Amino acid sequence: MKYLIVGLGNIGPEYAFTRHNVGFMVLDRLAAQYDFKFTMQKLAYTAEWKHKGRTIYFIKPTTYMNLSGKALRYYMDAYNVPLENVLVITDEIQLPQGHIRIKPKGSHGGHNGLRNIEELTGTQEFARMRFGVGNDFPRGQQVKYVLSNFPEKDFEELIIDLDKAGDAVLSFCTLGINQTMNNFNQ
Repeated sequence: MKYLIVGLGNIGPEYAFTRHNVGFMVLDRLAAQYDFKFTMQKLAYTAEWKHKGRTIYFIKPTTYMNLSGKALRYYMDAYNVPLENVLVITDEIQLPQGHIRIKPKGSHGGHNGLRNIEELTGTQEFARMRFGVGNDFPRGQQVKYVLSNFPEKDFEELIIDLDKAGDAVLSFCTLGINQTMNNFNQ
């Protein structure tokens, strides 16, 4: 079986540790733990890894957040991965930092990366993992907040949360969406 895991974020060193890049961070953490490497390809950094008889393709789109659907659509078709085997990882301000919520479908909820994916797949019926980044910002400062770095004092806890999200990714690929939701949703 084949799976496509899409971590959403923005390319460039100025975005590397921002809240909006938590999708990239989950995939980078998995790569560090399991010793696979990303390479620059068309529209994304990509990696392939075998786990428990599954082929897992990971992508970090280079299209910037608002055009993430372009890379997802391209690699879904290139790797011949059905939409039910796609998981999108994104930041979520409506969840406390480090909490994750996995759903088999849903609206974009104002998230431009998810909005673009919906437009280019023509559906809301794709699995997503929303990774909480909190919402400790003044009214009207949402963009500034998600494009700011996680505080250095939170990095130790963030690593634990990224590992938990990585475990949820592997669960999605081996146990399926329902069992993964039961085990990981907070």
